[in-house]
Amino acid sequence: MTVPVRFPRPVARARLTIAALLAGTAFGALTAPARADEALLLPPVSVTANRTATPAAEVGSALTIITGDALERRQTRVVSDILREVPGLAVNRTGPMGGTTQVRIRGAEGNQTLVIVDGIEMNDPSAGSEYDFANLLAGDIERIEVLRGPQSALYGSDALGGVIAVTTRRGDGAPGLSAAVEGGSFGTRAGHAAAGMGTERFDARVSVQGVTTRGTSVADRRLGNTEADGHRNGTVSARFGVRPTDTTEITATGRFTRFRTDTDGFIGGAGAVDADQDTVGRQAFGRIQGRALFLDGRWEHVAGVSVSDHDRDYREAGRVTGHYEGRKTRLDYQTSLTVTTEPAEHVFTAGIEREADKAVSTSVWSFFDRSIASTGLVGQYRLGLFERLYLSGSVRHDRNDLFDDATTWRATAAYTVEGPETKLRASYGTGVKNPTLFELYGYTATYRGNPDLRPEKGTGWDVGIDQPLWGGRAVVDATYFRQRITDLITGTGASSANMPGDSRIDGVELGVSVRPLDGVTLRAAYTFTDGEDATGARLLRRPRHLASLNVGYRFAGDRADVNLGVVYNGPQTDWAFDAAYNRTVVDLSAYTLVNLAASYRLTDTVTVFGRVENLLDREYQEVWTYGTPGRAGYVGLRFSL
Repeated sequence: MTVPVRFPRPVARARLTIAALLAGTAFGALTAPARADEALLLPPVSVTANRTATPAAEVGSALTIITGDALERRQTRVVSDILREVPGLAVNRTGPMGGTTQVRIRGAEGNQTLVIVDGIEMNDPSAGSEYDFANLLAGDIERIEVLRGPQSALYGSDALGGVIAVTTRRGDGAPGLSAAVEGGSFGTRAGHAAAGMGTERFDARVSVQGVTTRGTSVADRRLGNTEADGHRNGTVSARFGVRPTDTTEITATGRFTRFRTDTDGFIGGAGAVDADQDTVGRQAFGRIQGRALFLDGRWEHVAGVSVSDHDRDYREAGRVTGHYEGRKTRLDYQTSLTVTTEPAEHVFTAGIEREADKAVSTSVWSFFDRSIASTGLVGQYRLGLFERLYLSGSVRHDRNDLFDDATTWRATAAYTVEGPETKLRASYGTGVKNPTLFELYGYTATYRGNPDLRPEKGTGWDVGIDQPLWGGRAVVDATYFRQRITDLITGTGASSANMPGDSRIDGVELGVSVRPLDGVTLRAAYTFTDGEDATGARLLRRPRHLASLNVGYRFAGDRADVNLGVVYNGPQTDWAFDAAYNRTVVDLSAYTLVNLAASYRLTDTVTVFGRVENLLDREYQEVWTYGTPGRAGYVGLRFSL
């Protein structure tokens, strides 16, 4: 894909991108059923699959794109909630809103998923190199990309399972202001306000969002726990861009979050129990990036620096019992050259990254202050032939201060059959996940790190097909995937160790998108995942069956909107601990969540909305002995100027 010489005006670029993405699917690397007047729009573009802007039709990896419009129609408030609808993703949260939230891709561990927001890597070095989705609010998001399968060849150690990349909105057009307020069950109050503008040379946007709730008990109330556990989150984000010339651009983005979450205690034999405990923290993220184009836009250069900082205190009865801080600093440079030799197009990409991770832990029983740095060299070649066949190959070499050098690679292919427009795709990749600083050096009253741990190594491949039907009003997709992980790190109770042998994960992802009538959209997905460790034991918190259904209906001249969402999470296993903290495997029951959302635009600037979550009032556990909220309702108003 040739990059245009000029940077488009933000207003034109944003409208084109959003319009294109609205024609894209929320499930799979395919285009969703399009309206007749959308037929000539560009296909959705991925900026994650190849680290450069690539039409989704040219991507051989399994890719999901979720638009800001989808988030708004579902009235999603926490990003992890919509990730439950993505094929291959399993979400586990300890209790109600604010509880620790893990996301696993295709059975990989939570710390094998790299999370990126506006180019900033969010994984926390002080929390096992994992990103906790508990405090990522969904307001002001333009799109989410989910890339499944090993991506270490492009993104390094944390991407053994896949990548989740979030892009927030930019300033667009004349100065504008939008705001929303809502309230509802459990004493919940929430709000969001944003102001922005954009011209040919400059754009700016500032967003403020927050939520406070009395909550429900973190420990399952069915086990006799009655204390309500509240949560507060305030987030400020900003994006600025300036284009001094037609071929240069400088952007800056920042995000700051403060939160307080009531938690409960944990006792061997009983599990989670009511306690006067909470977690108070802050998160600060920032990035500055420069971009320049040469050779009529065919040669692109991007350089940036980013910093992420996680800081939190664990408290009991108001007294700090543990303090953790994780900091990640990253310098990166990437260049990409596009060469066209009819009927072929060649794209050469190379990059270098320097990353430093630091973790500090202070508690009544421990102290450690450790850091580790690495340098990664990335190269990729993409070939497009006859606008039908697209191939890519990438390789990465990482030099680490502590571990042996590692080389990973990845190859993809995508081919569209002329006539039926069937898209065939396949990918194969290798990955590596280095032990975390806590696994190596951390300790508590009952745990000691293991400095002799070896990096986890993985391979994965998938094959898939995307088939448009009914004149483009329907698209079905199917993917088979297989992954193997060697030297999987597992907790032994007192420490951590590499498990000998291979852990295996196999599965199938199915999806369908249909637009049967004007104004009606239907999207469904199903995932079967079969995962076992090297001993043959089933992998924990990986349900074999996941399914989702979403039906949207716009009517009354697009002034009214109704959205029905159904999520099914099949039976899964978890650890249970006796009074001596010896662990055994327990089964967690399946559950089905039904959510209903509706909105009506009263005027051109005022919209009223409401939703019911867990409509059927299901009681279930995502983590052993941790509770979940029952039925809840919310109403609100949205304004725009």
